Amino acid sequence: MEPLNITFDPSLIDHYSLVITFAGYLIVLGALAIMAYFFTRLHTLQDFLKKRKLGKPGDNEQEQKTKVVMTGEENAAIAAALYLFFSELHDEEKYVMTIRKVSKTYSPWSSKIYGILNTMKHW
Repeated sequence: MEPLNITFDPSLIDHYSLVITFAGYLIVLGALAIMAYFFTRLHTLQDFLKKRKLGKPGDNEQEQKTKVVMTGEENAAIAAALYLFFSELHDEEKYVMTIRKVSKTYSPWSSKIYGILNTMKHW
């Protein structure tokens, strides 16, 4: 069998194929840019929907004016309590590894003498 001779001939590239190629690149890059912009601005949509769900500003003026501010000490205490709680969920167990020798009967399915490489050596 004769090897294929593949050559690149730039004279065969016409105007329409260049336009299609660059249009495709522009469409793909434009779509990626729009998606990147959308995903970076997704939090503003979430904030808008959250405010809309809470209701109009005149409904809960008292609730909106009182803003909970937590200090660093309170955050550290909560984090320490959660860490201690989750670390004490599991009992300490003794990890003992045992090794037992299991005797199996001979099976030709796992035998190395019937491997492919051994049959190829006879050729």
